[in-house]
Amino acid sequence: MNPLNETLAAAQSTVVPIDDEPAPRLLVEPPLPDPLAQGVVFIPYRVENLRILPVAGPAARNVSPRVGHLHITVDDLPWLWADFGQSNTIVLAGMPRGQHKVLIELVDAEGNVFTAQTVTFHVDNPGRQP
Repeated sequence: MNPLNETLAAAQSTVVPIDDEPAPRLLVEPPLPDPLAQGVVFIPYRVENLRILPVAGPAARNVSPRVGHLHITVDDLPWLWADFGQSNTIVLAGMPRGQHKVLIELVDAEGNVFTAQTVTFHVDNPGRQP
């Protein structure tokens, strides 16, 4: 195969469907230490093989490259929120003092989980500002 064809084969098209797309990946980093010391939590993350877009429902099932969003649950509460943005950072402000756990799920457009990671951290000085 010539170098141009190898480059084209490695590229992902946003115009035509991609056969055998690789599995989506979620890579989550620990909270940034400086803001955490002030009670504000910044959790950096990166998504591979999936685009975070404000698209939901069955019609998005066949979109290629694959689309989805994040579900975020704090401290095992019975509710969660969805993140359709592309900031690559989850921000939590005003967290109370103590140990906390954040579950970050990478989901498809219908909310089916591809993969998930949990981040735990301790807040010493609760704050209100992002």
